[in-house]
Amino acid sequence: MKGLDTNTLARYLRDDDIVQSAKAARLMQRAINENQPLFINHVVLCELTWILTSVYVHTKNDLIEMIEKVLAAEYLELEDRNTVQSALEDYKSSKADFADCLIGRNNLKACCEFTLTFDRRLRPLQSFRVH
Repeated sequence: MKGLDTNTLARYLRDDDIVQSAKAARLMQRAINENQPLFINHVVLCELTWILTSVYVHTKNDLIEMIEKVLAAEYLELEDRNTVQSALEDYKSSKADFADCLIGRNNLKACCEFTLTFDRRLRPLQSFRVH
């Protein structure tokens, strides 16, 4: 298995650079043809959402669609797919950033009762306590 970095995944999803996007697409196609999954860790997903909102100014709905696309791709192996899916559900139903949702879900999985924060946007999420 090979891991993907944020730039490669972003180029593949955005298809916005003639050279790099084409290389990323060939990489993905090769992985499919060879039945060799590509690994995406949580840091890559967090960086991806940051890039897509700050550099490319994608909407929350765009991010949800892209994360769902990543989750649905059989040739992509995600670090703890279930936690990513739970974080995505939190993200859909709150004003929190995706990275915050993933932090909260990762901490719950690590047997934390909740995650302490000052961020009031996280109040509705069970995985956080605002103090």
